[in-house]
Amino acid sequence: MEITNNWFLPALILVPFIAGFVCWLVDKFDEHLPRYIAMAGMLVTLVICIALWQSGTYSYEVGGAAPTWSAEFMVPWIQTLGINIHLAVDGLSLLMVGLTALLGVLAVGCSWGEIQKNVGFFHLNLLWSLGGVIGVFLAIDMFLFFFFWEMMLVPIYFLIALWGHKGADGKSRVYAATKFFIYTQVAGLIMLVGILGLVIYGYMMTQTISFGYGHLMAVANALDTQAPAIAYAFMICLFIGFAVKLPVFPLHGWLPDAHAQAPTAGSVDLAGILIKTAAYGLLRFVIPFFPAASAQFADIAIILGLIGIFYGAWCAFQQTDMKRLLAYTSISHMGFVLLAIYAGNVLTFQGLMIMMLAHGLSSAALFIMCGQVYERLHTRDLRLMGGIRGQFQYLPFFLMFFVAALVGIPGLGNFIGEFLILMGAFAKFPTFTIIAAISLVFAGLYGLILIHKALFGTPNEEQKQHYTSPLKDLNARELVILSICALGLLWLGLYPQTFLDISNSSMAWLANSYIPVQDAVEVVQQTTTQFENVEIQ
Repeated sequence: MEITNNWFLPALILVPFIAGFVCWLVDKFDEHLPRYIAMAGMLVTLVICIALWQSGTYSYEVGGAAPTWSAEFMVPWIQTLGINIHLAVDGLSLLMVGLTALLGVLAVGCSWGEIQKNVGFFHLNLLWSLGGVIGVFLAIDMFLFFFFWEMMLVPIYFLIALWGHKGADGKSRVYAATKFFIYTQVAGLIMLVGILGLVIYGYMMTQTISFGYGHLMAVANALDTQAPAIAYAFMICLFIGFAVKLPVFPLHGWLPDAHAQAPTAGSVDLAGILIKTAAYGLLRFVIPFFPAASAQFADIAIILGLIGIFYGAWCAFQQTDMKRLLAYTSISHMGFVLLAIYAGNVLTFQGLMIMMLAHGLSSAALFIMCGQVYERLHTRDLRLMGGIRGQFQYLPFFLMFFVAALVGIPGLGNFIGEFLILMGAFAKFPTFTIIAAISLVFAGLYGLILIHKALFGTPNEEQKQHYTSPLKDLNARELVILSICALGLLWLGLYPQTFLDISNSSMAWLANSYIPVQDAVEVVQQTTTQFENVEIQ
């Protein structure tokens, strides 16, 4: 089958890379120029993404062995090892790339006033990490996927270590960045073992070395039926690689520190996009490759997700630093992601899609607001804020709106996502679903605490001296950024059909590859239990 190369796909990755590099080059001549170049680069990426959406068809027949790609791009690279530059897009990856491009524009916008030193190098790192993320969403050659997966981490390290939180000393920034790097590197290594294991087994079976998606999927599916123990081991390797990035409890240790120390744009990048790559990886690789092993592992994964939901909410409840509180809410929300993936039907997958988009927008907006509050009050400590409602006209409204979105108020995107996930998961895992639904109460609790401590109450005595003159409200740039996030959330909440239509075929294909196997595994488990009971009697 001949592939018609769609040049939009490499352009989506190359534009941020080239723009980032140019930012770094022009920094010597003019320190304001990099900002404009970075903004132009991300806007071009967003336009290409919209053009791709308009030109491709995203609904197809679900019967095929591999998903039907709407657009592909393939160039041979290292032929002796069967490695190609193979990019492809379907409904799932298109929405994720669109989210990345939009949040990239917002990340450049919110760091406009915040970053004053090494502006060019900062934008180089920011755009390269965004380019790496887009590469992860588009690459379907496993070697290329791993290359981008590792490549997006180094720029984030620099973002945290060099431009981290001004209120902290340099040591804690470097510590947070190093912690993030070690966690993700070790996870990457474990994932690489899983990928190479599949390639070697593929060579033993077919005598060809290939990292291609279709080839490795056929190998993994064969292992899944013929050698379930080996398939299970490889599945765990890939799962750990993605679980650290998501972060799944107990592998979440890097996230609160990384968020607390990262600059605003870094936090937008981390919360809005980076942790979505892990959910994408689980959907794209783990579930279709190892359906039987995943169905066996489902209970464990969902229990880890539920622990994460409660643990994240409990830790968020205890925080005094605004950013750390939001970081723990991310951990809490990601528990829902695991429930959605392993419940494994079209409803939960679609709910997951909406939830990832909505969580990306709402958490990015809240981290941007953290940065705005810090710029004005020079603190992120909720105990020191109090009473800022009377000082601003627009800021309290937006803060309340986004906290309401995060908590999951009907009419906004997060509610739709969570509702679809709970509806879809109930038939399969009723107990787990009820426990997850109860956890939403906790979410409401930390949301209210955040609002109460920041906006209401009386100002702290130490802070009062800052309040003598009226504090400056949000400027036009900040209002535009927050309005974009708010409109996105309203769109997701009131008319989610636009997005559900794009991802429907991809999600139906995933569910098809998983559900039959899931049912079969259940039957086997039931029969073994019956046998055991007979033996006991």
